[in-house]
Amino acid sequence: MGNREDLLAGARKAIVERGVAKTTARDIAAAAGVSLAAIGYHFGSKEQLITEALADALGNAIGDSMEAMIRDSGGTPLITGFTELWNAMPRVFAENRDSMVASMENLVRVARSPESKNFFTDALPTIYREMGAALRETHPELTIEQAESIAQMYFVLVQGLGVLWVIAPNGALPDGNRLAEAVSALAGVSPGAG
Repeated sequence: MGNREDLLAGARKAIVERGVAKTTARDIAAAAGVSLAAIGYHFGSKEQLITEALADALGNAIGDSMEAMIRDSGGTPLITGFTELWNAMPRVFAENRDSMVASMENLVRVARSPESKNFFTDALPTIYREMGAALRETHPELTIEQAESIAQMYFVLVQGLGVLWVIAPNGALPDGNRLAEAVSALAGVSPGAG
């Protein structure tokens, strides 16, 4: 790994151990085994490093899991893949709990930082496009527009359900069956009609 990758890994480690608010640039540099100056050189600020480290951690862990489940749903009706994906997400959330808690802690900081908000705003089209591409490869009957619309809905659902899961992991959160029932009702079809 290079200094940039070491810093991302060091930031994730320090944040999980200490929390976003208590993590210092020195903590990150020590965890990464690099100098403090490397943070400024590669990221411009500790805040930007934290933003990218958490986005990278959750994007890879949760995004990759979602993409794998989308790809595994090939040959099944879209609504079946949808149901299976959202039934599996609590397990994905549990596997990534520490990063999700850190990300929630980070939300207020991001909301107050124009630089961090721009980072996320700029990343959204790529997220939608990549998830849409996985949907189109698995379900070639979808148009690009349809696939990206579904990707946007998936992104909104994962954000909302992720927050609810962190706050109330044993709460009455909707599962894939319930969400499929809602989507089907909105579309005017029964969930089994595929």
